[in-house]
Amino acid sequence: MSEVLIEQLVVYGVLFLLCALTILFYLRSKKVKSKVVEKKVTIAKEEGLFEPISLHPFIDLNTCIGSGACVSDCPEKDILGIVNGKATVINTSHCVGHGACFHACPVEAISLRIGTETRGVDLPHINQNFETNMKGIYIAGELGGMGLIKNSVEQGQQAIDNIVKSKKPSKQNVFDVIIVGAGPAGISATLAAKKYGLTSLTLEQDSLGGTVFTFPRAKVVMTAPMDLPLYGKIKLFNTSKSELLELWKKVIAEQHIEIKEQTKVEHIIPKEDGSFKVVTKQGDEYYCNNVLLAIGRRGSPRKLNVPGEDSAKVAYRLLEPERIIDKNIIVVGGGDAAIETALLLKDTNHVILSYRSDKFSRLKPKNKIIIDEAIANNKIKVIFNSNLKAINQANVVMNASDTNLETIIENDLVYIFAGGELPTAFLQKAGVEISKRFGYIMKKH
Repeated sequence: MSEVLIEQLVVYGVLFLLCALTILFYLRSKKVKSKVVEKKVTIAKEEGLFEPISLHPFIDLNTCIGSGACVSDCPEKDILGIVNGKATVINTSHCVGHGACFHACPVEAISLRIGTETRGVDLPHINQNFETNMKGIYIAGELGGMGLIKNSVEQGQQAIDNIVKSKKPSKQNVFDVIIVGAGPAGISATLAAKKYGLTSLTLEQDSLGGTVFTFPRAKVVMTAPMDLPLYGKIKLFNTSKSELLELWKKVIAEQHIEIKEQTKVEHIIPKEDGSFKVVTKQGDEYYCNNVLLAIGRRGSPRKLNVPGEDSAKVAYRLLEPERIIDKNIIVVGGGDAAIETALLLKDTNHVILSYRSDKFSRLKPKNKIIIDEAIANNKIKVIFNSNLKAINQANVVMNASDTNLETIIENDLVYIFAGGELPTAFLQKAGVEISKRFGYIMKKH
């Protein structure tokens, strides 16, 4: 055998060994990463974070090729991962339903769904024009299942587009459209109505921004630019709630639009001529040809229904925490909103967190770490297995459910985070059909 041939064989052997080592290293690396993700999934299941609570990605394992594009494009942490060459969900209950993974998948193995095979979700019937079974009543945004800000903004505009296409003749003292809700979809719809010259009225039960300010995140994640009517394209990638609110206020002020805040709609009554009477909690009545519901799925804050809950010292969200100093505060709830409120108030007040269960669940990992530290350092007192029984001017009465003993606690302010009441009855009274959907595939309009 010639020396040249021997040298070639040596070279080929070395190259083969390098290739084998590279493949071996790659496979070992994938196995290690897979084990890490498997551990995260186990922890998520133990902490109650694996099951989705809203819009979420569903992965077809027969189609998935494990490219990892969904993982890298997701702006949230540990929502998706790769196990044994296939994508999997991890902390699914933290998913905000932005759909970046859906768009990133090169083989269309991901669909966006709401509800699971075992847990149904009540959804109204909406056609491709955002109109319900009740002609003239439209729904856009979170109530229809697509809750991300960008999606809601787009749907608010598109719903108005469809209202314009089927516009009824204008009548005196009858609005072309009444928009219920001033969150992302409602603000977008309000601006779009102004752009088209429609007569409109926007009613918000709380204040401008709607459900954005119930998000359990200091920063609002945006995955792509969005178009805001009468403003144009805006790019928001790591925007705070207050920054987004200031932008909305600016655009609304520039367009000289008035939004009626602190005005809850109680009834939508269809009229024989196809118009609607809208009645507010204050007893005001308005008439319109179309109604656009841009309210959140949670509807109104859930009440504890205890004596004294209507007191001025009770609130259901935290505003201007920097102004609250030297107060005895009770925060009711065990979710991210309650935890973040307690953490914001702990340094300048005496804070007690009351939670009806025996431990926290479904918390963001960062919140879990910080609240545990605050408890360990006596910055916050937590009373598990407890319920408020009465709210008085100078104190509250708390019941420990495991012992059934009542305790009187000195108190100045109460913040309640007990979730929200779905607006199912409100919709059904207006004639809107509701169905419980299991693993329902959301189609983007």
